[in-house]
Amino acid sequence: LGNGGSTLHVLQYLEELYGDQWASFTVLLIHSGGYSQRLPSASALGKIFTALPFGDPVYQMLELKLAMYIDFPRHMKPGILVTCSDDIELYSTEVTETIVLDKPGFTALAHPSDLAVGTTHGVFVLDPSSFSGKGGLEYASCHRFLHKPDVGMMRQSGAVCVRGNCSSGNHGDSGMASECVYTDSIFYMDHLTAKQLLMFYKQMGTLCYEIDAYGDFLQALGPGATPDYTKNMSNVTKEDLGLVEVRQQLYSLLRGTALNVIVLNNSQFYHIGTTQEYLFHFTAESKLRFELNLLPVAFSIFPDRAKTSDQSSVIQSILEPRCVIGPGSVIEYSRIGPEVSVGKSSIISGSYINFSVDIPSHCFLSSVAVKINDQVEYVTMVFGVQDDLKKTVKLLSDIQLLQFFGASLAECLDLWSVEASGQLFSSGNTRLGLWTARIFPLCSTLSESVRMSLKMLNSVQHMSPFKLSGFRLLSVEEMLAYKDVEDMLKFRKQIYDEVCLQRQNEKS
Repeated sequence: LGNGGSTLHVLQYLEELYGDQWASFTVLLIHSGGYSQRLPSASALGKIFTALPFGDPVYQMLELKLAMYIDFPRHMKPGILVTCSDDIELYSTEVTETIVLDKPGFTALAHPSDLAVGTTHGVFVLDPSSFSGKGGLEYASCHRFLHKPDVGMMRQSGAVCVRGNCSSGNHGDSGMASECVYTDSIFYMDHLTAKQLLMFYKQMGTLCYEIDAYGDFLQALGPGATPDYTKNMSNVTKEDLGLVEVRQQLYSLLRGTALNVIVLNNSQFYHIGTTQEYLFHFTAESKLRFELNLLPVAFSIFPDRAKTSDQSSVIQSILEPRCVIGPGSVIEYSRIGPEVSVGKSSIISGSYINFSVDIPSHCFLSSVAVKINDQVEYVTMVFGVQDDLKKTVKLLSDIQLLQFFGASLAECLDLWSVEASGQLFSSGNTRLGLWTARIFPLCSTLSESVRMSLKMLNSVQHMSPFKLSGFRLLSVEEMLAYKDVEDMLKFRKQIYDEVCLQRQNEKS
């Protein structure tokens, strides 16, 4: 459905549940996270339940969102506030300044960012006469909205502002950047606009295309909007002419609708939707880590004899004495045994490692419980943190273009004695990539699945054979289709109970 389609779906659900009553509601709608291909440790349970390294017990993104938006409902007319689950907006305003969401149409928050950030976000082309760029908060009018534009496009359309105080923008190079653009984060639509979108959804019947709530709703707004974007297919997973038609219908529906912008000059937008961003914000000397007071160890059992650095992050996990965690690594919801060393800048999620092993640096390891024929089993995905799980090729002969931990997938398959046939990919003969490659062994226990996946990785690192022929192999796509959330939560609960018990023992 895409996050636009799921927004429409939720509007319909609200009406089914509450009839006309929902006309008086103020609604917070959070997209809980799609496939999460750039941070697959969040794929099975959803990005909104990402654990944060603070709180006792730990907070998840959901709690942080509720805390950040706690002031909004008091100053909001009936309507829908739409937000993603992997971004954090921090801002400061004067005591007398308030964010008020009460205008017809759409109202969006805007943050000063450098131009590089603008290329991966939505960018507002503001009417220069409507704001000064000074002070903490200003209400401005928006001429048009650009979705992930290149720098040339930003300049051409007048989105680039030259302003000293833009240096409060992302990436903290304060004083340097005199140029900035204003980028998007969350937006509000009043009830009448939401109702219009719902009517459109009902007329559509079945939705067959991936609609983006940011690109497809917001690009239709403002007096400068043009329908050119409807034909741009660069950000969709499946190209389809039907999608162009749906976008054009949405454009006709929303054209002329106001896009009001609340410019937060003293604000910061953080995204933690990729492995790189996640590691940076949770472990490096990042501004976010400082602003939220993120901890190196949160709600975990962590003996003195376990070695770690302040640059790592351990979240609701149990570490045995003598294990070693390298700087820049994140361990969440895991049990790490005494003979385990984890290298630098790695992510370990939902795993049980009770055997002697050196996990290399820049390794991504995440275990998933699956239920197949009423049987609970386990499978662990392992990648390099920079591997591109979104990349696909069209032909089997091109799979050497896919990279797995620095080696080509074709080389890896040879080492593992896995045949590169049509059966290798769960998607059939389309979308051949790391996401759909059936390469991960299914095992009867959690620790065994971790052991086998680490043996696969070891074989690639040392170019030594490791046969996968005796196992049933799953792709990440299949892991999510068969996931057993109940079992995964049970594992987390066991860790939670043990941490609580240890706390009690320490107190007594």
